[in-house]
Amino acid sequence: MPRDYYEVLGLERSASLQQVKSAYRKLAVRHHPDRNPGDGGAEEKFKEAAEAYAVLSDPEKRRRYDRFGHQAAPSGGGFDPTIFADFSDILGDVFGFGDVFGNRAGGRRRRGGADLRYDLALSFKEAAFGADPKLRIPRLEHCDTCGGAGAAPGSGPATCRTCRGRGQVQYSQGFFSVARTCSDCRGAGTVIRDPCPDCGGRGLTERQRSIQVRVPAGVDSGSRLRLPGEGEHGRNGGPPGDLYVVIEVEPHEQFVRRGADVLSSVRVGYPQAVLGCTMEVETLHGTSSLKVPPATEHGATFVLRSQGIPRIDGRGRGHHIVEVRLEVPAPRDLSERELEHVRALAALKEDGGAAIQEARSAFDRVAAFFRGSGQKTRLATGEGKRASEA
Repeated sequence: MPRDYYEVLGLERSASLQQVKSAYRKLAVRHHPDRNPGDGGAEEKFKEAAEAYAVLSDPEKRRRYDRFGHQAAPSGGGFDPTIFADFSDILGDVFGFGDVFGNRAGGRRRRGGADLRYDLALSFKEAAFGADPKLRIPRLEHCDTCGGAGAAPGSGPATCRTCRGRGQVQYSQGFFSVARTCSDCRGAGTVIRDPCPDCGGRGLTERQRSIQVRVPAGVDSGSRLRLPGEGEHGRNGGPPGDLYVVIEVEPHEQFVRRGADVLSSVRVGYPQAVLGCTMEVETLHGTSSLKVPPATEHGATFVLRSQGIPRIDGRGRGHHIVEVRLEVPAPRDLSERELEHVRALAALKEDGGAAIQEARSAFDRVAAFFRGSGQKTRLATGEGKRASEA
């Protein structure tokens, strides 16, 4: 008496049809004779799983089995090789059977073309605002001389003598027969006796194609564009594959990207940091006015709203974030007069409260001197706001 079919597949009696298929799929792959050559135990488990699936996958057989048990299945259920038709994807891809279960009628198999990948380098601004580059793509296309048939004009494919046009050859393996792809015609069912002189019987020739690609605004490194039907052509008239364009964004000398936001820095002198100033900052969209408030510290950040990169989902633009870098000149870069003012300021600060008023007056003179010395910093456009307050 065979084991309970639910026990064989490791299922509850309430299991769905999809669960039955999934359980059998795992067991078929694990115990298939091709994976376990010479292992009689694995062969028996494979046969047992196939027998259980043949009953539980059929609603009427399963109903009778649930009511009467093994007595409802003639000869204990029996092994049904036709169940492999449901798993040609597994047995074909895993064990190399090809599409033998779905091509019993023979004839030339239409094989889809291969997908292609193209790595596209874009500048920082092209990625931000979009581009329309032309790509030169080498790919296999149907031969113009034979129309993809592979045979010379005026002739045609002949029926394969090995498989008699079926594309498969039957082999006896243990308790059942296995169909494998014919090695002579490679599953086509036909062979080319008089090959096309231009493509050598392949039906395909390599060509360079110029393809216009629309790259949307906001793409980043790693973004992938799919162009259906722009891959290589299929054999025997099969459908073409797809072209995948993978984006790589080149770095910018001034800007750094963080998602849809753009980061840059601006140098600010000591007097401007203490007293505050308004400066121009370069952004992707031009120049913006940035207000640096008094007592700004080194590393402070300000946000120029909506001055960043367009979001690829269309939800507006990111921001431009500006970091302040305090610029302190070295003594060797200052004139003697400038050094005298710095020393005077330092001396006044050391005097403390007794000379506060005098120190303020001296500091104002130093600040006025620096402001008038022509030391200006250019940056970006737009109103600035501290990132911590944004």
